[in-house]
Amino acid sequence: MRFRAVPAIGLLAVSAIAVTGCATGADASSDSAADPNAPITFASTPLGDDPTAQNPIDAFAELVSAETGREVEIVDVPDYTAVVEAIRNHHVDIGFMSGFPSALAVNTGEVDSLIAWPGNDEPVSTCLVMDGSPLQSFDDITPETVVAFADPASSSGYFMPVATLHAAGLERDVDYTSTFSGGHDMSFIALGEGQVDVACTSTIFPSMAGQGSPMFPFEEGETRSIGESASMPVAVTVLADQELDAGKREVLLEALPNVFVEDNAEALGSMFEAMQGTEPILQPEDEIFQPFVEMAAIADVDISDLG
Repeated sequence: MRFRAVPAIGLLAVSAIAVTGCATGADASSDSAADPNAPITFASTPLGDDPTAQNPIDAFAELVSAETGREVEIVDVPDYTAVVEAIRNHHVDIGFMSGFPSALAVNTGEVDSLIAWPGNDEPVSTCLVMDGSPLQSFDDITPETVVAFADPASSSGYFMPVATLHAAGLERDVDYTSTFSGGHDMSFIALGEGQVDVACTSTIFPSMAGQGSPMFPFEEGETRSIGESASMPVAVTVLADQELDAGKREVLLEALPNVFVEDNAEALGSMFEAMQGTEPILQPEDEIFQPFVEMAAIADVDISDLG
């Protein structure tokens, strides 16, 4: 795990806390509870390697620091599953997740949903091919067609497209060949290099075409969609450590809705877009995740026992 500290605006430099490893269990909880100025720790998956681009995670941390007056420490983890594990093992305070992995995390009984943004009734996933591909629609997919999914815990990059393909009469590893690339950007690399025929991903990424983004390295018209998913009942959730002290919980519930506002849209980039422009629900009930149950079952994941 790699830590990046973003100092809180207005705090003295001598108050910054240097972190050399993951805090664990009761020690982290008791230290945080005892210190009203304790840093907020946030688990993040990689969002690209372009050193010239503004990283929305860094912008998020700076905005949270400005709202809370606390230092924010970003903990880089490799994938969605690692975000959940970091939270449930008390290594970090919060992490952002899309709907399906949020439902899985809540189902453990060891992670809280702090804030949720509902979906906006628009497609969240698209299945892309290169423009020169012979595939024109899902009807052209055969058992030899290789479909890349981003991550087994990704909503837009796995659960939703699998459900969409299922609705079209296509079963995973029966009517097409599936593979996990390890991330949305890796799916695009595999698609561009001809290692896969289809890359199923978030509808956010094709809008980046022609911008030189490492997250979507294609020009406009270089790829096209052969099908889109339905919307999700929950777009994004802030997951939190159940041992998060009351002070941090209170400031986060107040600060985060103020961070994800239109004035910060450009700085937050894809993070802001993921909220889909809906109003946040504070400390939502577990029932909000129930619509994911049927869709998850299609992907052979049982999340029916929520709560």
